[in-house]
Amino acid sequence: MDFRRFRPFLVSTVVLGLSAGLALFAQDTTTHRGRKYKAPPPTSRIEVTILRNDDGKPIENAAVVFQLEGDKGNMELKTNEDGKASIDVLPTGSKVVLQVIAKGFKTFGSDYKIDKPEMTFEVRMKRPGQQYSIYEKHPEAADSGNGAGKDKPTDSGNKDGSPNRSKDQPAESANQSGTKPDSTQPQPK
Repeated sequence: MDFRRFRPFLVSTVVLGLSAGLALFAQDTTTHRGRKYKAPPPTSRIEVTILRNDDGKPIENAAVVFQLEGDKGNMELKTNEDGKASIDVLPTGSKVVLQVIAKGFKTFGSDYKIDKPEMTFEVRMKRPGQQYSIYEKHPEAADSGNGAGKDKPTDSGNKDGSPNRSKDQPAESANQSGTKPDSTQPQPK
């Protein structure tokens, strides 16, 4: 009998609770577990084409690396058979370092400002140059005037005509002088 008295109170409490829950759910759809929803920044679509410098043919399977300024990670894509790679998650207005690595070519790297919704870049990859060897003569390096050898003493000689010698350089080689080697000094084998 007591249940009949509390029945209207119980029904009104349940209805009030459900309506309050629905009102809170519908009140702010931009919150998720107490956090406000923040829309992601607008992004740009970037397409990069990688070509050989000498004949303009596409380079397949080249690594195209995007490094956002201030970000600790990077994004790497591989080029397709047309030498193209595209990405559409870079924020518009950001700065990015573009690096291209392809087998048999010099590594390319450059900074870009992503300021348009769609951008295309064409990169022409060059073959690596000849490596410098100390066993070959390089007369162009001495004649270029680019600073090579400026700190070395010249062999023009002193005022009396004798050549300048550094204390680290031997005055004469034993093979050049024609004299016998000094037996007190260790000899090369």
